[in-house]
Amino acid sequence: MDSKNVLIIEDDGAITELLTIHLADLGCRITAEKNGQNGLTRALSESFELIILDVMLPGLNGMEVCRKIRQSDRQTPILMLTARSEEIDKVMGLETGADDYLTKPFSVREFIARVRVIFRRNEEKARYSSPQSAQIIIAGLEIDVDKRKVMLRGERIELSPREFELIVLLASNPGRSYSRKQLLSLVWGYDFEGYEHTVNTHINRLRGKIETDVSNPTFILTTWGIGYRFNEEL
Repeated sequence: MDSKNVLIIEDDGAITELLTIHLADLGCRITAEKNGQNGLTRALSESFELIILDVMLPGLNGMEVCRKIRQSDRQTPILMLTARSEEIDKVMGLETGADDYLTKPFSVREFIARVRVIFRRNEEKARYSSPQSAQIIIAGLEIDVDKRKVMLRGERIELSPREFELIVLLASNPGRSYSRKQLLSLVWGYDFEGYEHTVNTHINRLRGKIETDVSNPTFILTTWGIGYRFNEEL
């Protein structure tokens, strides 16, 4: 595994030390912050291949840190840590923009396995989901990948980071059908069973912004029994 820059935002010094030791064994370079606001500042000002983020933090809680990172369109993978075990907390973390979620206490072996999966998926996403061109223009829909800007018939369409990633992936590969599980892996970076509704929700929101008639979509089509595809006949 190539050397990776990893940011740990965790106020428990013992946990930070433990994670640092095992990440260093993977060849990672570690930066650590104990405060949510300081961690956010570091995350937005430097480049990292992974952010490990505790939910319960002084200064600014982990959910808010995650949300603010994603608002600035940062695509750095985020692994959230928490002592909470309720399903709703896990869902909230993933919907906020986390790529994975570990509940304390967790085994070091499981932690390392999750980190390896995140790194591998990030590399696969960069290799397979990047468009051929920095601009995609199809039937009045214009996508500027570098500027993260979408125009439809001359009017700007405001998309969330996940919606933007979905439209770029689909429009870069017209006619290719993606299952919900594939979209979870490529866009969100996880493939937990039972979370396919997250894909459906984002597709519905995206259609609501770019389709004239959401009941009869022009751009994003449903491939029955599989998932979704971008219309190859435009």
